[in-house]
Amino acid sequence: MTTSTAPTTAPTRHRVFVYGTLKQGGSNHAFLEGQTYLGDARTVPGYKLYLVADYPGMVRDPSDQRGVTGELWEVDTPTLAELDRLEGIDEKLYRRDPIPLLPPHDTTPVETYIYLRNIRGRRPFVDGHWPVRFPAT
Repeated sequence: MTTSTAPTTAPTRHRVFVYGTLKQGGSNHAFLEGQTYLGDARTVPGYKLYLVADYPGMVRDPSDQRGVTGELWEVDTPTLAELDRLEGIDEKLYRRDPIPLLPPHDTTPVETYIYLRNIRGRRPFVDGHWPVRFPAT
């Protein structure tokens, strides 16, 4: 009797640009535990951060000249599903979209979370950087 086994494949990996509470030192960074940090990154101009609650929301803004700073992470499929739940994809709080980054990450397909709700009256972060409070050492 001959048995065959299905070939094993490595889990799919996804590259995600994070810019707020998921960053190192952020309140939701534990969701990225066990994933691969690829370095700091910045979007191309055309994106702006707003304070939408006790977290930031990034929106497309053609008038922006600076872009948004953040971190690039490589995550597995189960982690990506957890991030989608955290970011309220089903509730239409955010949408995960492809995004262009500046070099050295400009040739790699990357996704991020775009805020979908109204930003009227919200405060923008002029420098495109979410302030993270790091634990005291």
